[in-house]
Amino acid sequence: MSDGESADESDGQERLGGARLWLLLRLNRWAFTGIILGIVYVVLVASSVVDLTPLRVIVDNQDGIEFLFSAFIGAIITGTSIVVTINQLVLSQELGAIGDQRNRMQEAMTFRQDVEETIEEDVSPPEPAAFLYELVDGVHERAIELEDVMQDERDEELREKVSDYVEDATGNAETVKKDLENAQFGTFGVIWNALNFNYSRKIYDARRIRSDHEDSLSDEANEKLDHTIETLKLFGPAREHFKTLYFQWELINLSRALLYISIPSLTVMGLMIMYIDGNALLGTTFGIDNLVWVASAGFVVGLSPFVIFIAYILRIATIAKRTLAMGPFILRESERDEDLG
Repeated sequence: MSDGESADESDGQERLGGARLWLLLRLNRWAFTGIILGIVYVVLVASSVVDLTPLRVIVDNQDGIEFLFSAFIGAIITGTSIVVTINQLVLSQELGAIGDQRNRMQEAMTFRQDVEETIEEDVSPPEPAAFLYELVDGVHERAIELEDVMQDERDEELREKVSDYVEDATGNAETVKKDLENAQFGTFGVIWNALNFNYSRKIYDARRIRSDHEDSLSDEANEKLDHTIETLKLFGPAREHFKTLYFQWELINLSRALLYISIPSLTVMGLMIMYIDGNALLGTTFGIDNLVWVASAGFVVGLSPFVIFIAYILRIATIAKRTLAMGPFILRESERDEDLG
């Protein structure tokens, strides 16, 4: 990490980095589903070589195929119906009378105008990634302005703290801006970079500087500090708004994915029940009974709607947990600098 990279950036990368969060958040949902189903398939097939009752014996004596796959049919139909119903309830929030829609439009335009006034832009971009880019760039510019007015301050401790603060803010902002340049809403890139900009910590640090050095700050420095905080405060509602839109987008994708996979899954379940019994698929492949290969594959197909559901909900739930508090609140453990205390 270079000297210009911020502690906030490190904190954000630490919070969002690692294999576990990469799996939960960044990995393509279909790839995530495929990995889980692949592991299940391998476990099922590998279990056949352990000293357990052979599958063919179970099928002959207990009618295991029909018992197993008939249960999948009800589960797939019920589960798909429930998820689609939940999705409809979520999307119903978008429906409303013309007066409600007009108020939403006015509030959105008011917020956009507040942002444009604060970051000193004539017209803010309509795309979420570009809009967040301009907000983060506004924070970057305000931080530079704050550092410029501190050159004449006599309080050396104050200058050092502001310098560290500016280094943190600008380093984090530069990294997020770079990643936002090619981000497209609908992909996870926009939300990922919004999460990597730790605005709550920056608001806290700026307010702490002002509280600890109120008597030392000049009027101009106080004004620049206020401007920085106001710009940061606008990032919170913007991120929450785009997060809400992303959740709705993901729920729509989840419903579509379940509808796409449910019919093929039900078809496979029907084939397994109708045509597979203890006399089918005699012989072995690679030393494993052919019935094990096919029954395991059928089980994986039947399980696929549930795993797809898990893959999408895990990402939504993880994002929701990491963004529960809006504003100058930090719910997770973090390496908050106590030097400002």
